[in-house]
Amino acid sequence: MRTDHLPFQMPPRSHSLSQEWRNLSFLHWEVAPERLEPYIPDGLELDTFEGKAYVGTIPFMMTNVRPRLAFSVPGVSTFPEFNIRTYVTRAGKSGVLFITLDAQSLVTCTYAPRAYGLPYRYCKGEVDADGGTYVWNSRRKEGGVGIKGSCTAIGEVMEAESGTLEEFLFERYCLYTVHKGKLCIAHTQHDPWKFREAEVRMEYNSLTGIYDFGIGDLLRPDIVHTSEGVLVHTWSVEEV
Repeated sequence: MRTDHLPFQMPPRSHSLSQEWRNLSFLHWEVAPERLEPYIPDGLELDTFEGKAYVGTIPFMMTNVRPRLAFSVPGVSTFPEFNIRTYVTRAGKSGVLFITLDAQSLVTCTYAPRAYGLPYRYCKGEVDADGGTYVWNSRRKEGGVGIKGSCTAIGEVMEAESGTLEEFLFERYCLYTVHKGKLCIAHTQHDPWKFREAEVRMEYNSLTGIYDFGIGDLLRPDIVHTSEGVLVHTWSVEEV
């Protein structure tokens, strides 16, 4: 796994989990910064690109999730996930803040909030790959909140260039969370993202719509990409 592209060093201790993020659709909307401020914990600042704030909804597959040096477990280590995230910074260290992480994994939805403080919610869902098209849907048991649609890649495979919006959206190597009342950070290491521009078709998107982001058209993101994914090492949380 490469390290030459990382904007900061990973912790000196060993990573705690290995996993793969596969068949990802990245749906981003530009939103007014004041709409995101209520979701930002104390101690963090909303990160913007040229004064603009973004929120992303990302359907994908979590695969081969396992503790370091352990084997993946069929029926447990692979599952669909549908997360909503925005971008934050603290002391010049930019990262991701998750608004929700909906997943079809009872183990993850039980463990991750306790171990990381991450806002996981259980849902039923699926993410299927058909060539350059990813088809996905999800539904929470309570309230039926979910998302359904597909993304088809239309551009060439590329990596983010320095100083671009794509670098701002993709190249982030930590997440922030509030765990047991304390602001914490968890580091994530992977190779640079390889992605393609894409077109999206959505039937419904109440998943993004239940949050007060002020998005005018929930079925038409401003920016759409797909990626085949990355192998990831993650570290346990530590207080900032």
